[in-house]
Amino acid sequence: QVQPGESGGRFVQARGSLSVPCVASGRTFSIYCMVWIPQPPVKEREFVAAISWSSGLTYYADSAKGRFTISRDNAKNTVYLQMKSLKPEDTAVYYCEGGGGYSNYVAKRPSGYDYWGQGTQVTVSS
Repeated sequence: QVQPGESGGRFVQARGSLSVPCVASGRTFSIYCMVWIPQPPVKEREFVAAISWSSGLTYYADSAKGRFTISRDNAKNTVYLQMKSLKPEDTAVYYCEGGGGYSNYVAKRPSGYDYWGQGTQVTVSS
């Protein structure tokens, strides 16, 4: 079992930056990757970025490249999503998830993961 816990979401002005952490407890060594999945209001979930615990290999949605950076601190069991040049359309509840099959990350799927947290709200005002 792995329990992700997101925090750090808040109101941000457009063009601002924000870093949100996800602390994962439990058997993190048993899963390959952690992934960030934002759920915008009245829209589908979307894959943003994922990172391998062991190698640090990263996967990004095309829309996230250049603005979002995922990183991890294995000693703290923490994965970070750094966001810059934020736009109002980045407003979403950001979920940290893990587990599921390797193919999910390669295919950059927005669902199919075994573990998820309660989410953290990021609101970008114009």
